[in-house]
Amino acid sequence: MLQFDRIALPPETETLRAEVRAFLAGAGEHLARPNSDFTTGHDPAFSRKVGAKGWIGMTWPKRYGGGERSFFERYVVTEELLTAGAPVSAHWIADRQSGALLLRYGTEEQRERYIPAIARGESFFSIGMSEPNSGSDLASVRTSAKKVDGGWVINGTKLWSTDAHRNHFMIALVRTEAPSDNRHAGLSQVIVDLRNDGARIRPIRNIAGGEDFNEVVFQDVFVPEDRVVGEPGNGWKQVTSELAYERSGPERFLSAFRVFVELVRAAGADPSPAQAALIGKLASHVMTLRRMSISVAGMLEEGKSPEVEAALVKELGNNFEKVLPELARLVVTSDGRSAGAPRFREAFTDTLLLSPSFTIRGGTREILRGVIARGLGLR
Repeated sequence: MLQFDRIALPPETETLRAEVRAFLAGAGEHLARPNSDFTTGHDPAFSRKVGAKGWIGMTWPKRYGGGERSFFERYVVTEELLTAGAPVSAHWIADRQSGALLLRYGTEEQRERYIPAIARGESFFSIGMSEPNSGSDLASVRTSAKKVDGGWVINGTKLWSTDAHRNHFMIALVRTEAPSDNRHAGLSQVIVDLRNDGARIRPIRNIAGGEDFNEVVFQDVFVPEDRVVGEPGNGWKQVTSELAYERSGPERFLSAFRVFVELVRAAGADPSPAQAALIGKLASHVMTLRRMSISVAGMLEEGKSPEVEAALVKELGNNFEKVLPELARLVVTSDGRSAGAPRFREAFTDTLLLSPSFTIRGGTREILRGVIARGLGLR
């Protein structure tokens, strides 16, 4: 049975929330045009400022540049950055999962080499999981790494790697042993230097006109032995724990939040009955998902591994943010007073074009439901 305890954020987090809001109010040009999704605003200068405030790697040990703060404090910072539409894409993956993965499974040398720069907002990571014929079914990855003197030679292709053409490193899931009946065996994770190792990177333009996703091709790309994360062959266990970090945060239901904000703004102080009803319905969904996400933060604070609970938050959150733009459009366009609200139109258009990816990234809904079913003992 899954249980999401009702947790109130500690009172001291409100002081931090006020600090983050003051920081964002002074962000100036970095927030001239709020982003509709956390993947669309790659601003290294902003990330360095966030790092200087101590808001990257907040829960990590101080000896690696972290803040040794609580998961609740990290949640507050994350929530404020997302709801403001801040350009967080550059540091997001490294802060959310790459650094945590290295802390848990990396060598001491890897931790000292990579994590302090991540915490400063100076080193950015991409994910190397999906492939042309291996999306959510990660156990079918074909990208291989062959052992040679001093390291590994990688061949294969990774797909949908966010910001790989801008970031410094990728942690790639590769097959280091021949496939066997145990599809989860023989997988490993390696750190690839995207700027110096020789990988070919091709940005993919999406229907919104952005180039955030990439195809990354490895053709006899050599990486030294010290870039293997954890133990060779332990990749499946590591990547599933990494996905729990990816699925657990509030970005899984706040990617469409700008549309909700602009809906409320467009409706004004005297909304139509249809608008008032929808705003109330959407607000109740947001608050429920927020409670669940805070509960997951509480589990992380207690040292638990809430893979199943995180999958449920993502499943429900992705469904919510996918339907939100269309529901909002229906009540705005039916009201002549607010139909032309430019800020709503902009947020709606951006989010509608990006929304097909919401239910795919980090695991499709079908995969998530499988995770949930296994967690409930149903399969």
